[in-house]
Amino acid sequence: MIKNFVRGFGALSLAFVPLLSASPGQAAAPAAGVAAPAQFAGVRSAFAAEEQQWVALGDSYTAGVIRAAGDTFEVPRDGCERTDRSYPQVIDRDLGALFELTNISCGAATIENVTDTPQNPIGRQLPPFSEDPDYPFPPVPPQSEAVDADTDVITVGVGGNTLGFADILTKCAQLGGESDGAGTPCKDDLSPGIQARLDKVSEEYDRMLTVLHERAPKAKILAVGYPTIVPNDTTKCTYNDMTKLGPITQGDLAWLRTGVLEPLNKAIEKSTGTQEAAAFVDLYTSSQNHSVCDDTNWVEGFVTLPDQVSFVHPNALGHRNTADHVEEALLNTIS
Repeated sequence: MIKNFVRGFGALSLAFVPLLSASPGQAAAPAAGVAAPAQFAGVRSAFAAEEQQWVALGDSYTAGVIRAAGDTFEVPRDGCERTDRSYPQVIDRDLGALFELTNISCGAATIENVTDTPQNPIGRQLPPFSEDPDYPFPPVPPQSEAVDADTDVITVGVGGNTLGFADILTKCAQLGGESDGAGTPCKDDLSPGIQARLDKVSEEYDRMLTVLHERAPKAKILAVGYPTIVPNDTTKCTYNDMTKLGPITQGDLAWLRTGVLEPLNKAIEKSTGTQEAAAFVDLYTSSQNHSVCDDTNWVEGFVTLPDQVSFVHPNALGHRNTADHVEEALLNTIS
């Protein structure tokens, strides 16, 4: 069964796409412990300035997309699957008197989709797992078109799809199943090409930041990194447990952490450092003990019980943590 499940993922050739089994508008179960952070109590009275114009850009780690990150709320739906417990929406509820939010993040977006390439959203159209009654969706414009000279602050979380991280995960699961959990078959197969993927991320990220600055010359750009997905102790990830990281071998999990995910964050941080008007928001450090395989996980595994396909996306707790760090960075732009 596991091998068939993984084989299905490989056939889809996923790219950080929103995999949902819930029907549109279906209510999400409340996430325990999700509440506005106490350190921002009374912040509305601390700043009397007029609302700052804030535009949220990014991929599914910004948009939310899975049911564990809330309900989709767009009417009519555009296929990007923004959810109401994603961090832009959480921050909007916390700091809405200070920042006027425009959230145009979109599941499966690449860096080029942010910069200058229209995107064809897929919604929940993921046969054989789900059929979307509203599919196909019209293309959405490049996300950078939402920013202009009046924009005060931009948050952007993107890069995983340009790296091809979901395809890497799928390949690692396939090879791990074939090896019965032994060795590092995915590292052996894919590691020679990882640096070229990272170089592409860096090149396109640099260009994206330049375009955003040109369109919104007064805006502060907050580049949001990715959280911890794989724990330092890979024995926490039970082999073949699809609520975690499935049949990926422990050796490949260690490689995914140190050879793929950490370098991806470093590439984004390095690109951000080249822009005077940009700052990097680190999520990796704060989420170290909340990986897919930790008891209190902030990122879901391949599936969320009983029947939701989540394909390694942040849940409401993960978005709450992101909101805490992005809120601090947002407030620093007006302090």
